[in-house]
Amino acid sequence: MFASFFYTLRKHKVSVSLMEWMTLMEALSKGYAFSSLTNFYYLARAILVKSETHYDQYDVAFKEYFHGIETPEEIANQILDWLQEPIRRLEISPEEIAQLEKMNWEELMKTFEERLREQKERHNGGSRWIGTGGTSPFGHSGRNPAGIRIGGSAWGRSAVQVAAERHFQNYRSDVVLDIRQMQLALKELRQLSRVGPKEELNLRGTIDATCKNAGELEFIWEAQRKNNVKLLLLMDVGGSMDPYAHLCSLLFSAANSATHFKDFKYFYFHNCIYGHLYTDIELREAQSTNQVLKTMDHDYKVILVGDATMSPTELTMVNGAIDYWEMNETPGIVWLKRIADHFKRCTWLNPEPPRNWIHPTVQMIGRLFPMYELTLEGLDQGIKKLVAAS
Repeated sequence: MFASFFYTLRKHKVSVSLMEWMTLMEALSKGYAFSSLTNFYYLARAILVKSETHYDQYDVAFKEYFHGIETPEEIANQILDWLQEPIRRLEISPEEIAQLEKMNWEELMKTFEERLREQKERHNGGSRWIGTGGTSPFGHSGRNPAGIRIGGSAWGRSAVQVAAERHFQNYRSDVVLDIRQMQLALKELRQLSRVGPKEELNLRGTIDATCKNAGELEFIWEAQRKNNVKLLLLMDVGGSMDPYAHLCSLLFSAANSATHFKDFKYFYFHNCIYGHLYTDIELREAQSTNQVLKTMDHDYKVILVGDATMSPTELTMVNGAIDYWEMNETPGIVWLKRIADHFKRCTWLNPEPPRNWIHPTVQMIGRLFPMYELTLEGLDQGIKKLVAAS
């Protein structure tokens, strides 16, 4: 019945699997939508959408497919007045239920529009007109499992209206991030390993050892699982990165407030990394890049953030740095390669959209580090790359 809705979701990049779709069909067959399009909206979203980042795409697809299917706007106020209070409630037989369930949505809407044109008075407890307390497919407070609710406690804002308002635009995977989304994404870097003294009871091991020991209790202890990930964040500041200062600040705040890293270090640079990295955003407190490489282990995961756009001479020439105090005797591309060789697990997040990555320095840096756009989807891909490299 809703096969076209499945393909509409797929068209809008909501990754619905056949198993999830069959689960939805089973839920509908058991009446969990309660003959309400609004209930169907929430039921389908709960079953079909695996990530909140797809909520907005779901809303767009829902609005496109069901637009115009809600109760027509031209319902007369008089009919709505007739539906205010039910007089009595009739029971419907199993045979009548079976007959009603054979009616598809198109037939239901066609019949509904005919009733709207024909009805001249209030009805309660009947089986044909738009009324209350009866077995008609139209109205409320009745006993029809396959109809359209009009009025009553479950009526209000329509599902299509909810979808049209699109409350979940900020959750999309193709927009820039907020701090909450960054924190959720960074949690994917967690790698739990057992370290330290054996103080935690291994219940499964204890049961197994006890069984092997003829029922005599034998406790098995193990070390606690702790996150062993260390993160290094290197951020480009100033110049062409000024428009993205707030975004970078959010990323720094998300990483700095995270409690699941064994260690977190951060440094700043301008345009490219040379002989020094900086611990302050004004680039006044310097630390030798060589010293950073010597003191930090190879197992740090490194996220570099920058637009990677600069004059090619800044990247390739001796003393080509735009800041005169750098006086780099080693080209920036060499320093970047040293970082890539030392840490192994590195990724570059670029706040510019990929269509702007045609600049020669972006392409050169992209050959050293896997580069992703600084969106939720890009951050997720970059983190997966870091985890896969472990």
